[in-house]
Amino acid sequence: MIGIISAMQEEIQALLNELKNVQSSEKGMRTYYSGTLFDKKVVLVFSRWGKVASAATTTQLINDFNVDEIIFTGVAGSIKKDLNIGDIVIGKNLFQHDLNASPFFKKFEIPILKKEFLETKNATKLIEATTNFIKSYSSYIDKKEALVFDITTPKIVFGDIASGDKFIKSLKKIRKLNNALPTAICVEMEGAAVAQICYEYNIPFSIIRIISDKANDNATIDFSRFANSIASYYALGILKNYFED
Repeated sequence: MIGIISAMQEEIQALLNELKNVQSSEKGMRTYYSGTLFDKKVVLVFSRWGKVASAATTTQLINDFNVDEIIFTGVAGSIKKDLNIGDIVIGKNLFQHDLNASPFFKKFEIPILKKEFLETKNATKLIEATTNFIKSYSSYIDKKEALVFDITTPKIVFGDIASGDKFIKSLKKIRKLNNALPTAICVEMEGAAVAQICYEYNIPFSIIRIISDKANDNATIDFSRFANSIASYYALGILKNYFED
């Protein structure tokens, strides 16, 4: 069984609409939707925002649903000039940009694990699925909705992601992140926490992030609309290709 997590239900609504043989269960104020998606057994859940919420959801998912793999999908803010709204980041290494237990440990190092970042799995297959999605982009994404967010020619980037319990919305904070984590290309609030839980439970983890904003002073888009009409259908197209390969 494959676990699929997002921070907001809007980010996986298109997947929920395609889910067959649905069964739901309430645990820890979250609804877990089990069923079949493109002939694969899956469980879908939205974790809510932040590292604590996503870690709790992931732990419950692993312990109660016997998942073999976890995929996180959702939006993120770009912290690199060449990464635009609508671009897709397939995560490589996940950092917690707000973790600092110095002087006992190096900045960003996870105590006891002795790791400054956690690596994802199945990246090659996920990149191939995303490439196939891009080829059939217009069959998933409404052209008018794409134009609302100035999305024209989305690209795929395999890169590092920074996670933290802060909504980054200023150029000053972006520059600080660029200096601290020069390989990170986007920022969000859940991925590294999910990666840590998966690492500790030895569950393969991968992450898809759709760029929704530039994480700067203009980061004021309609997130609900973007998640519903763009990010949700990106997830649908990418995972359809991922499951059918």
